[in-house]
Amino acid sequence: MEKNGLTYADAGVDIDAGNSLVERIKPAAKRTARSGVMAGLGGFGALFDLKGAGYQDPILVAATDGVGTKLRIAIDTGNVDTIGIDLVAMCVNDLVCQGAEPLFFLDYFATGKLELDQATRIIEGIAAGCEASGCALIGGETAEMPGMYHAGDFDLAGFSVGAMERGADLPRGVAAGDVLLGLASDGVHSNGYSLVRRIVDLSGLAWADTAPFADGTLGAALLAPTRLYVKPALAAVRAGGVNALAHITGGGLTENLPRVLPDGLGADIDLNAWELPPVFAWLAGIGGIAEAELLKTFNAGVGMVLAVDAGQAEALTSLLSGAGETVYQLGHVTEGAGIRYSGQLL
Repeated sequence: MEKNGLTYADAGVDIDAGNSLVERIKPAAKRTARSGVMAGLGGFGALFDLKGAGYQDPILVAATDGVGTKLRIAIDTGNVDTIGIDLVAMCVNDLVCQGAEPLFFLDYFATGKLELDQATRIIEGIAAGCEASGCALIGGETAEMPGMYHAGDFDLAGFSVGAMERGADLPRGVAAGDVLLGLASDGVHSNGYSLVRRIVDLSGLAWADTAPFADGTLGAALLAPTRLYVKPALAAVRAGGVNALAHITGGGLTENLPRVLPDGLGADIDLNAWELPPVFAWLAGIGGIAEAELLKTFNAGVGMVLAVDAGQAEALTSLLSGAGETVYQLGHVTEGAGIRYSGQLL
């Protein structure tokens, strides 16, 4: 019987393009190398030496996440250079909340047809996020799946593994009277974008229009990448006095802060302790969003919260400020469950 001569490329999967991508991204991955990395890209698995990274009795911590519908803006605008930073940040910012140092990261990039330039820009963004977090990009998966995605569309997911010495896990020792220090966000970060996109539709603006709340286009302003808190947060933990960290993602302050508080404890937060960033004021105004909804959907300008010993609050504020963070004293941990707000943001 005569063969029909079909190839995998005829079915829409270009293995050569995938191999070319690996070669293109090797320099970016190499820039993220750190102690403990044992091999480069291309193997069936990625090796990491915990003793080589300096750990004696390590506990591993893992986190996985994606970017959500913020991807839609990146795809529609063609601005994919920083979406990889968001992917890394959503994982590594969670790891430090457990007291762990991020060690390595792997990504999953899926698309209908692999576009080398687009994929290279995305993964170079992932590498930039890893480099800024002291985390090695040691592997990943590129999946070309014809018929699964519309032309130009893609999806991203990733996971990171970190470590800490046994007994160093967080949260621990949180008590009434602890001071809550908030670290400023760099905008919307990577949560609430289904609502953001709905509000943009209501506004009648296009991504290429000038942003009403910032310089540049609306699309570029809403693609500001998630802030990476890893190095300042770890420095604060190592300085002593940090009892808990909460990454303020979906659920906002209202739902994320209670995740690190022991049963029976809550928090009093003064909304006048910081100024609502213009992007949130614009979103709230166009969407008619109530303050309570804003506080449980978005970060509202606070991307990470630390619960610290009252006697260390001043020193830790100075340390974090010196590391480039904008620090707000939000309030205190209190007896009685629940988050209680005073003052107003809107």
